[in-house]
Order: sequence, then C-alpha cells, then structure tokens
Amino acid sequence: MPESIRDKVAIIGTGVTKFGEHWEEDVGDMLIEAVHDACKEANVDLMKDTDAAWVSTLYDFSGMSGWAMVEPLGFYGKPVTRVENQCASGMDAVRNAAYALIANKYDIVIACGVEKVFDQGGRGLSQDILYWHPSLAWQAAPAYFAPCAIRAFKEWGWGRKDLARVAVKNHQNGAKHPKAHFRREITMETVLNAPMISYPLTLFDCCALSEGAAAIVLTRPDIAKRLVGDKYATIKALSLTVETQWPFFRPGWTGLSFPATVKAAEDAYEEAGITEPLKELDFGVVHDCFTITELMTYQDMKLCKTGEATELIKAGVTAIDGELPINPDGGLKCFGHPVGATGVRMIAELSKQVLGRAEGCQVKDAKVGFAHNLGGPQAIASVAIVGTPDWKP
Repeated sequence: MPESIRDKVAIIGTGVTKFGEHWEEDVGDMLIEAVHDACKEANVDLMKDTDAAWVSTLYDFSGMSGWAMVEPLGFYGKPVTRVENQCASGMDAVRNAAYALIANKYDIVIACGVEKVFDQGGRGLSQDILYWHPSLAWQAAPAYFAPCAIRAFKEWGWGRKDLARVAVKNHQNGAKHPKAHFRREITMETVLNAPMISYPLTLFDCCALSEGAAAIVLTRPDIAKRLVGDKYATIKALSLTVETQWPFFRPGWTGLSFPATVKAAEDAYEEAGITEPLKELDFGVVHDCFTITELMTYQDMKLCKTGEATELIKAGVTAIDGELPINPDGGLKCFGHPVGATGVRMIAELSKQVLGRAEGCQVKDAKVGFAHNLGGPQAIASVAIVGTPDWKP
C-alpha cells in the first residue's frame, strides 16, 4: 500500500497578500510580501533555513520556471520548481512540496503561488493556453458551467434563487475578511437582477478576476515543535485527479457531477480516514468559481445526497454558524481567482482556521477542514484536508 501523508507534514507559516487590483505592484512585489510573511510566522530565515521551493503560476506572463520566485526573492542556488495545473496549480504546488518533505529530501520548504492578469488587458481569463479541440468550438469559463445549472434545474428542480443563496452567504462572510477583493454584503435581489453573463448565471453568480500571492512554510512535525511550539497544523490528506480537458465531448457527460472532484474527494477521505464527511469535518473552503460549482461540490464531496445540495444551504448547514460552514472566508466569490495563488491561499486559510487565527470569520471550535480546487473545464480537482495535530478521525 502507498504510504499516507497523514500528520507527517506540518504547516508552520502562512502569508497572503490582499487580493484585488495591484496596478502599482508586480509579481515580485506580491511574492516578496507573501513569502516573507510566511517565513516570519514560521520563525525561519528564507535563505538560511529553507531548502527548496515550489511556485505556482498559470500564465507565462506571471512568471516562467523557477525564476518566477527566484529572481524577486534572491533565492539563488536552491531547487525551485514552477507548477502549472490549471486552476488547481496552487494546491498542486503544496502537494509537491509536501511529498518532497516526507521523502526526507528536505527539512523546510516553501510552497507559494502568484498571478497578475490585469496588465494584459481583456475582460476575462485568457483561453490562449488551452489546447483547442481540432474541430469543435471552445467557450469562455461561464459557458463551461452554465449548462450544469440548466441541467440541475431540469433534473432536480433547482432554480436561480438556489444559486443566489450561495453568493449571498459567501459575500456575508467575505465582507469581514481584510484580504478579500470584494468586501460588501449583497442581497438575493442584487444577484437575481444583475446582468446575465451566461444563462442562468448572472454577474454575481461568477467569481471575478483578481491578483495576489500566497505562501506557506512546510516542515515535519518534530521540526515544527522546535520552531513554533504547538502553533502548527498538519496535513491529513492531499489528493489530485486529472480528467480530460474536453469533458463536454464525452458521450456520457451529464453536467450533474464533476468526476475529477468525486475521485479526488474519495482519495482524500480514504487517506485521512474520514467516512462521514458531514459529521467528521468542521468546515470547508470550496472552489466557488460559479455558484453552481459550490452546490455541485457539496454533492461530489458526499456532504449530501445527489440533488439535495440546495437543502443544505436553505437549512443553514453551510452558513458560518451552521453544522458545516462552507467558505467562511468568502471563497472565490469574494477573493476572486488569481489562479496560481488560489490553492495556496485556501490551504493557508485551513491552517489559520484550525489554529483559531482566522483573519475574517472564525469557525467555532474548528479542528479539521478541507479545501477543494477545480481546474480547467471541470477537469482537474485537488482536495486537501488540514487539522490540528491531535485531531483523529
């Protein structure tokens, strides 16, 4: 059997810039802030103490190869790897760093991510990096997910109000987070009356473009105790699943589930020893690139039965004071989605929550939580489970 990562990797430092429009800062400025904040919290010196780094960027204009981190931070002469795996890039950078640690190759490592997109112009994420189908047309991101909502409306009787509840919940949480891009609560009417982007998704059903950087410092628990005492979290599971980049062209595609998420969740639960996620997990941070995505994720991650995701949110189960708060930070709806940084930021949020140091809404008595990234057109999923060292399933 493969060796489990559970409780073998500690998160001892986190750093996250404010997400938003950074017109007067470049990629290096943001990475410097995030990495140095993470090192300060971890009580480590970047050059003297850390052995290697993984940096996540999606676009070449945000950084190429290890230079993306090495040049601004002067991190010369050490192994640095650039990670790109669509929207799951950040979490995959953490996964690579964590597994290098348990291989005993390094003692202290950095995982970081960054994206800067506004300088490039355009009104949405560039699709130029995708490999196009030789004969069938491609579309922008909202059109990847809008058909899923239409199908859910037909199959399960969901409606636009069900989507709007997700946006309202997440903006209520994100309004309290100092690092979020959008910090204003919204109403159901605001969502429902907003301009239509791709039916049935309105402007407030979609996450926005954003820029930012995030970093975490990882080590093994024995070293963590020496550096930060008991102020560290441990990784319980890290999984990644890659499906076809053309799911819509598969004859069996339904739009009612994302197979990559299903498999990644199964792998993570098995590694962490979780059998009843709704009861055993305390909170979650999910990839709400669109409101329909959050609802689908409830089901794909077995938080409820198929077709019942809307009942969770109606009953307040996923509210900040509910049984299983989802996106207590406001999610992508409030932070936006600087692709390379998002997954790293999510894991930083898990660590802060379980240590009782959340910068926005703090989940009460949080001991363990999960983060979920969904990359590309529903095609790449990563799930991380992080908790206190003493948490056991």
